[in-house]
Amino acid sequence: MAKTDRAPLPQGYWPIWTTVALDLVGFGIVVPILGVYAERFGASGYQVGWLFATFALAQFVFAPLLGRLSDRIGRKPVIVISLVGTAVGSFITGAAGSLWVLFLGRAIDGGSGASLSVAQAAVVDMATPAQRPRLVGMLSAAFGVGFVLGPAIGGLAALGGPHVPFYVAAALAAVNAVAAIVRLPETRPTGAPAALPVEQAKPQALRVPALRRLAVVGFLATVAFTAFEATFSLLGSNRFDLTEGSSALVFLCIGIVLVAVQGGGFARLGERVSIGVLYPLALGVVVVGLTLVGVGTSWAVAAPGLLLLAVGQGVASPALTELVSRNTPEHRRGAALGRQQSAHAIGRVIGPPLAGSAFDRIGVWSPMVGGAGLTLIALALVVVWRMHQQVTTTAG
Repeated sequence: MAKTDRAPLPQGYWPIWTTVALDLVGFGIVVPILGVYAERFGASGYQVGWLFATFALAQFVFAPLLGRLSDRIGRKPVIVISLVGTAVGSFITGAAGSLWVLFLGRAIDGGSGASLSVAQAAVVDMATPAQRPRLVGMLSAAFGVGFVLGPAIGGLAALGGPHVPFYVAAALAAVNAVAAIVRLPETRPTGAPAALPVEQAKPQALRVPALRRLAVVGFLATVAFTAFEATFSLLGSNRFDLTEGSSALVFLCIGIVLVAVQGGGFARLGERVSIGVLYPLALGVVVVGLTLVGVGTSWAVAAPGLLLLAVGQGVASPALTELVSRNTPEHRRGAALGRQQSAHAIGRVIGPPLAGSAFDRIGVWSPMVGGAGLTLIALALVVVWRMHQQVTTTAG
């Protein structure tokens, strides 16, 4: 198999990476404190759940539209639009005086939240096929950076008052938008049919069976991982007497592992194993990790499970992005990655309520073991559909 390209990074890559990292830092500022903030407006637990779901639902609707728009007018303007929307949504959230305004702010933020999928398309545009595992993995590492730095910044900002973290997130997004206008390159392939009439601009890539199947697999894997995110603190409290602070420390460690794996380890694995094989292997590691976390009643079992889960997720996420890009014509990447992001958004809507209900009605272990089962189904579909043997190079 060809080695991963170790040539210097393409010109313009770091501006894209820093744009995504800063956007996710803002996301990391908001998410850990949003539920407590909403309680100030009389929100029940059920309403808090829907507050999170509103963001994901708006993202589900608008991510494919913004992705398709980036195929037509370019990546840079759509990323800038997305960042401006994030700034507006965060400001409205911070300035909210009632619960419905809070929902409005989250809807605007979610609806404009296509910066990641469009940035992924921009990176795929500029990378050679050999470079993609390295560059996509490094971009995915921005997730870990966001979840390491964001909560820390949000916690410090909250010392100034409950509204301050949201204003900080809004200011960060606004500065990011201005920097994007100045620094971001335009990467949409020249000669792409951007000017097609609307009735002729149907995203051909989205009719490819492989992409529909990848969306199904990504949806199942996302439901499983969000089940872990939503209920691990509850499991930790019940089994290991974890507090909010110690649970946050566990997630900090997971974020560090994700950064390490996606920032360098994924590319090295890509040199030795084809992406089509690497993705199902990563899903298998996630299955084992979730199972150990679910059944482990001691840290001797749970800690290795958490490590395997973080490593598997750190490989699976960029591998799935690479599979989507390889099965997509270059002038349809934005639409295809936007649709994939939509599938993940629906997973983030469904996963937490299902996990919470399972925790309450079945048992402490059930969200993790159930997530392992869903991931195992995703792995089985990859094998049944022979997706690990049908990796194309359509995209590049």
